[in-house]
Amino acid sequence: MPSTHEITQLLGAWSAGDEHALEKLMPLVYDELHRLAQAYMGRERPGHTLQTTALVHEAYLRLIDSGRAGLQDRSHFFALCAKLMRRILVDWARARLSLKRGGDVQVLDLEESLVVSPHASSELVALDDALKALEAFDPRKAQVIELRFFGGLSVDETAEVLKVSVETVARDWKLAKSWLRRELDRGTSGGA
Repeated sequence: MPSTHEITQLLGAWSAGDEHALEKLMPLVYDELHRLAQAYMGRERPGHTLQTTALVHEAYLRLIDSGRAGLQDRSHFFALCAKLMRRILVDWARARLSLKRGGDVQVLDLEESLVVSPHASSELVALDDALKALEAFDPRKAQVIELRFFGGLSVDETAEVLKVSVETVARDWKLAKSWLRRELDRGTSGGA
């Protein structure tokens, strides 16, 4: 397992313009990125056309296109990768829905089990819209949802990434889930 210091050094070198640093970094973080992608894909409907490895590779391509996002450390890197993977899946879901021309939006259950139904495309888009609204007034709570729900991180891992206490993450997780539930319920009632 590569050291946090080694990853941070490579991120700094890449941010400073070293084209080869990202090539050296990716083999060091690939397993962790694959774990993140598996967490995402585990919540998708069975038979999803996007595979875990393809999700990792697409996130890598988007990372390259992001123009050296000024990544500060390992935690910041994995938070960005989790966000990129979420965007990829949401973009895929939006494209799929546009082909179907809509449909009923199902309410996404945000229980600890976090199981997604076969209607995941509409639910993922609705969740993404609600998450964007949450991010507008409380970015940290939105990050907690993103890292825990989409990234599959534990409370402890999320606290480490965000550099806050475990208690803060647990409180933000509870409040953000309640807020998202209300927003998703409002969206379902308003669309009916």
